[in-house]
Amino acid sequence: MQDVNFAPAISVRKMTKLSVNINKIATLRNARGGQIPDVVKAAIYCQDNGADGITVHPRPDARHITYQDVRALRPVVTTEFNIEGYPDEAFLRLVESVLPEQVTLVPDAPGVLTSNAGWDAIIHADFLKKTVARLAKKGMRVSLFMDPLTEQIEAAALTGAHRVELYTEAYATNYTRNRKNAIEPYIQAAQTATRVGLGLNAGHDLSLLNLRYFAHNIPQLLEVSIGHALISDALYKGLGATVKAYKSRLQ
Repeated sequence: MQDVNFAPAISVRKMTKLSVNINKIATLRNARGGQIPDVVKAAIYCQDNGADGITVHPRPDARHITYQDVRALRPVVTTEFNIEGYPDEAFLRLVESVLPEQVTLVPDAPGVLTSNAGWDAIIHADFLKKTVARLAKKGMRVSLFMDPLTEQIEAAALTGAHRVELYTEAYATNYTRNRKNAIEPYIQAAQTATRVGLGLNAGHDLSLLNLRYFAHNIPQLLEVSIGHALISDALYKGLGATVKAYKSRLQ
């Protein structure tokens, strides 16, 4: 009998999921009033064109996504619904009533323009432990928005959170200057997250320019949440084509 040579087994990495943040759709609607563009239709269209999830970030001033939008979106998000926000009592009651698949806790001060820092999970350890436990009890996955700092990722694991979302603005800012240096803190943070048992998400200023390199160098990456750049690109390419383009960067 002729010997048969078997090829070695190849470890196949799961594709990183794309969650589309539709805040900017609501910003455009609110500039004029009414319901055009319709955030519910936008969410459906993103999913129909390959989005693995929908992200929203309702803020107290309702300048884009409102609490009513969140409630209206719940029945139509058939992929994964990710709700971001600062965990004050109003926000916690909202997510407890809607029950998204994932809640991403962000340390936004009132009135901040956009998320600009991760949690200090050492200083806020007790608060985060209580909040994570409250949400996890309802069956929601909890992610913490974090800077790529080893000691902070380790502290995040002690809160009981399921995942961390790495704040990627520094990577995006430095990508065109020296992408190897820009990615290094995130590689280390990803390795730390894996070591302490945390799933890994990422978001903020990721774009068609820098997304492929980020995902390629961080095999632990489970999900990216992208809004501003994606919706901006959609003005030129169309929403469906843009979602597909971002998905292709994750292959």
